[in-house]
Amino acid sequence: MKAAYWQRGEALDYKNTGTEKIEANTVIVLGSRIGVAGMEISPGETGTLHVTGVYSMQKGGEEIAAGADVYFSESDGEITTTSDGNIKAGYACEAASAADTAVLVKINA
Repeated sequence: MKAAYWQRGEALDYKNTGTEKIEANTVIVLGSRIGVAGMEISPGETGTLHVTGVYSMQKGGEEIAAGADVYFSESDGEITTTSDGNIKAGYACEAASAADTAVLVKINA
């Protein structure tokens, strides 16, 4: 098998197959991973989906240790350390207390 170079891979082409506009910075589930919309993407249009990088993401009321594996909960739109039923997001880049509303996440790592 041979492979032909397509693109660098930090951001992927992503087609909005839904019926609603995707706002920039929206977390998108891509199979068993996540990406972050790099721009507004109208229905039927193709835009960018960032699949690497560090993002500040909303979390629930749990404490998260630096380096902990974290997951995206589609049901509440938050980052959690609970893997069951959630999508692997990456790992926490720094600790977040239970009172913090966000955590820094290195996505897809």
